[in-house]
Amino acid sequence: MNAEPGRVRKGGRRRKGRAVHGWLILDKPSGVTSTAAVGRARRLLDAAKVGHGGTLDPLATGVLPLAFGEATKTVPYLMDSRKSYRFTMRWGVGSATDDAEGEIIETSDVRPGREAIEAALGDFVGDIDQVPPKFSAIKVDGQRAYDLARDDQAVELAPRSVRIDHLALSAVDDADHATFEMACGKGAYVRAVVRDLAHALGSCGHVTALCRTRVGPFALEDAISLAELEALDDSVAAEQSLLPVAQGLVGIPGMPVNVDQAQRLKAGQAVPLVRPPVGLDGSDLAEGTLWTCLVDRPVALVELRSGVLRPLRVFNF
Repeated sequence: MNAEPGRVRKGGRRRKGRAVHGWLILDKPSGVTSTAAVGRARRLLDAAKVGHGGTLDPLATGVLPLAFGEATKTVPYLMDSRKSYRFTMRWGVGSATDDAEGEIIETSDVRPGREAIEAALGDFVGDIDQVPPKFSAIKVDGQRAYDLARDDQAVELAPRSVRIDHLALSAVDDADHATFEMACGKGAYVRAVVRDLAHALGSCGHVTALCRTRVGPFALEDAISLAELEALDDSVAAEQSLLPVAQGLVGIPGMPVNVDQAQRLKAGQAVPLVRPPVGLDGSDLAEGTLWTCLVDRPVALVELRSGVLRPLRVFNF
């Protein structure tokens, strides 16, 4: 993590905010959009540049990783990582949005018991086809599906293949509610799982509470709430909550480079290797995407092919 005075753009204009670099793992509160949470955190750190690693619905809580400065270059890799959720559903009431915000569109008297629920879960684990909720950010002919749905336009979304690694019933809270734990890959919707599970059991249902407990290497125990962040004295104090840029690269093999190699990569040049590449942990590296570092500072995301490192994204601290 690092900060420096705002940089001067071409033409003499100074970029608003400080050049802050690193990850802030936010525990997003319910009732706040991801966009609003990002904006509040950006103002609290007086940061020039920020992005996030995966949107949460307004009613959802939990892990919202915020990438500041050069950490934004690692966001696409984090977006592809595994995510974990804890959620509660209500049986017998289906909504237009598949959560508690939407208009009720169907009801059922069926309330599945524990045995029936657990027997059905296996059909929702592994590589499955899932139709995303109509109220989602997926684009249809250039427009967001949720915009079309809000305008009462017909929304037909095609099934998509998604990966559900784990889905388990945690508790039957009462006859109307059950709580689950789920781990999944990119693009899977909890709301769609709840909708389809309820229909598979002859009922209907919607999400009443949802908490994202992990995104890639970032877990809920790493997170800070907006209230805690706002309680800090100033932007410099808030910056102490940042994790290093490299934390967003945990799922990608790392490789040390020397000063000459680092300079060439930063200049956008390919670097031929004179010996087989070895990772930060001393293991042999296979071809593919790596991240390189000089001592403990990230240099560039690179592609290793035929003994040559080619820069993909260069870090500028």
